[in-house]
Amino acid sequence: MRAAVVEQYGTPVAREFDEPTAGEGQVVIAVAAAGVNPVDVARAAGTFYSGRDPLPFVAGGEGVGTLPDGRRVYFDRPVTPFGAIAERALVRSDATIELPDGLDDGLAVALGISGLAAWLPLAWRADLRPGETVLVLGATGVLGLIAVQAAKLLGAGRVVAAGRDAAALERAVAHGADATVRLDGTSGSALTDAFRDAAGGAFDVVIDPLWGAPAAAALGALGRGGRLIQIGQSAGTTAELSSAAIRGTLAEIRGHTNFLAPAGVKEAAYRTLAEHAVAGRLTVEVERVALRDVADAWARQQAGLHGRKLVLVP
Repeated sequence: MRAAVVEQYGTPVAREFDEPTAGEGQVVIAVAAAGVNPVDVARAAGTFYSGRDPLPFVAGGEGVGTLPDGRRVYFDRPVTPFGAIAERALVRSDATIELPDGLDDGLAVALGISGLAAWLPLAWRADLRPGETVLVLGATGVLGLIAVQAAKLLGAGRVVAAGRDAAALERAVAHGADATVRLDGTSGSALTDAFRDAAGGAFDVVIDPLWGAPAAAALGALGRGGRLIQIGQSAGTTAELSSAAIRGTLAEIRGHTNFLAPAGVKEAAYRTLAEHAVAGRLTVEVERVALRDVADAWARQQAGLHGRKLVLVP
């Protein structure tokens, strides 16, 4: 079968790979579309924090496809070495979610790793309450734009989108953001003041896929009992934090990774996202790329896509 194969740590190549065979508790899925995510890039590069996958292996951690019985499903956690970016993938039978009619394959992929990493930090880790004020850092990416929409769907009273790309911030407003902040090199107290001005006070919840200086500034803009949910490190692996900003407001920093969310929590969240998407309440711009062009897709993912989700089609 054709697949995106990691032969050496780095960029996958499109070539033939062994056909998967299902064992006990496993199923082979005919893939219709597979996602390209930062985690996929890190795994292919051999830099993901959980360790290196043995070479060679097929890239890709999520996709949409058809089961042998004809049901259309979303799947994640393919069984190594059979990743999602291939004509067929090997998946645990309990790692699939049946899709509703009317949900586009590409959008279904976007609701997976990206969608869950936006929804779960708000609904599950932050326990967002109606009327609370939310800051979404990195709001110009797919995850961030979904988080803006998710915050509104969960009842946030005010949502502020922060990012570097002006055009993408305008899209965040179109998706429901009440205000925006440009991350244009400003840091420290000046950035904290900009956050507070946009919030009209303080934030209850910060969704942080950036870390580094933006997270430190956002922490200073949290109100009493505020929660910063840490989900990534696009702006740096370390951050210099003020002790007073945490203890002086009873602020909390909570970590999140989809990998550690209970299966039932993830499935319920995905079904909720799918329901909103089918009803037109949640949208994502999706671009399809042929599997043979996986190297180009990898380069574009690394360069930044400004809110567009790439999916690879076998």
